[in-house]
Amino acid sequence: MKTIDAIVEGGKATAGPPLGPALGPLGVNAGQVVAKINEATKEFAGMKVPVKVHVDPKAKTFTIEVGSPPTAEIIKKEAGIEKGAGNREAPAGNIPLEKLVKIAKAKKNSLARDAKETLKEILGSCISMGVNVDGKKAKDVMKEIDEGKHDSLLKG
Repeated sequence: MKTIDAIVEGGKATAGPPLGPALGPLGVNAGQVVAKINEATKEFAGMKVPVKVHVDPKAKTFTIEVGSPPTAEIIKKEAGIEKGAGNREAPAGNIPLEKLVKIAKAKKNSLARDAKETLKEILGSCISMGVNVDGKKAKDVMKEIDEGKHDSLLKG
């Protein structure tokens, strides 16, 4: 079994580099692999997504494993921004807390114990990117989370 790790744009993988050259020597149909990757990553359109392709060169079969996009990519998409703030004075954008809760509940690769801890991880990314939450600084919203002010959002 051979494994190819790649980062592709959601729904827009191609048989060109990095996938094509890595798949060619393994004898699997690169077009089929790309089609399966694009189908599996279409919900992440516009975001970079980690993908693993497990290939059995003898049987010429493959399986696809799609990871979760980096938190910063999800925040940029949900906030409708190209990049985080270069300086921390002017916010890069704003995102509703409800969207962050939704992201926290869907996040697969978090090391946190629960949705509340995952939400705090995501708020940490908002802080470093200069993205406000519901018009407030993300650091202030994190304090509110610690105080339990938003626990009802996390229950659903």
